[in-house]
Amino acid sequence: MSITTVLEVKNLVKHFPITARGILLKKQVGVVHAVDDISFSVNKGETFGLVGESGCGKTSTARAILYLDPPTSGEIYFEGEEVGKIFRSKDREAILRLRRKMQYVFQNPYASLDPRMTVADIIMEPFSIHGHVPKEKQHERLYELLRLVGLEDYHAERYPHEFSGGQRQRICIARALAVEPELLIADEPVASLDVSVRAQILNLLQELQQKLKMTYLYISHDLSTVRHICHRVGVMYLGKFVEIADTDELFNSPLHPYTQALMSAIPIPDPDAKSKRILLLGEVPSPINPPSGCRFQPRCIYVKEHKCVESSSRLVDAGGGHLVACQRT
Repeated sequence: MSITTVLEVKNLVKHFPITARGILLKKQVGVVHAVDDISFSVNKGETFGLVGESGCGKTSTARAILYLDPPTSGEIYFEGEEVGKIFRSKDREAILRLRRKMQYVFQNPYASLDPRMTVADIIMEPFSIHGHVPKEKQHERLYELLRLVGLEDYHAERYPHEFSGGQRQRICIARALAVEPELLIADEPVASLDVSVRAQILNLLQELQQKLKMTYLYISHDLSTVRHICHRVGVMYLGKFVEIADTDELFNSPLHPYTQALMSAIPIPDPDAKSKRILLLGEVPSPINPPSGCRFQPRCIYVKEHKCVESSSRLVDAGGGHLVACQRT
């Protein structure tokens, strides 16, 4: 069985300018290096996870892929088509056709739903924009989507404030599914939910993936949920990848010192079990002025043994597709 690549990202860079007010005009005084030259691919039917500390560039990567924040440079291909070329063409039909294929589930279901719209209005709005569902079948499709995400038909006439956090996230998922996407980017979809509700939403995402043959890009800093739902995982630190591997391989044999520290912080559900926590020294450097060489070198215990300050480490294959950016390997 051949593997089909749905999403391919090549040398993606996303910088945010820092401006200061001059005498007449604003002038740029620096840039935030949110994402710096990363490459990865997502295969059809799989869930690729992006993990790392807050501020490492996960969400910036997702928003650049969807051109919500156009990338500074780099190439993004979806099913072989260059995404940037389509958006630069300003061809509305082509852009809408691409938008239908790639959808986003935002982190905060409280902020991503319009409080003045009913659930029916929220889910049916994409029908009007894309025109892919005939008017006479729109209400039928609305109820299908509600049932698909575990809600009832009567929920359609309610407003977002009448629902719990988990139910609101189900509405967000239904809205994303309204255009029948092939790629769903879920940006920390369970971060604001209770633990018991998290499991329900994660199970729902897995059921939908199997039923609809969908592909996911799953963003999270919760490694437990990542291990539960993802097939492959990429670990980001300060705008760069430090490790990419199959989920089981990454969790069982982390190679990069940063990944090892992340794994050591996962809680063990056994009060008698002893775990060796790796405590990182110092703070995450500023993305405005990232360190030279390896981005992790100011906090790495192995930095004195290698030339990490002088040269940046690129991802290399440590065997079996396990990629790591560390001069120790």
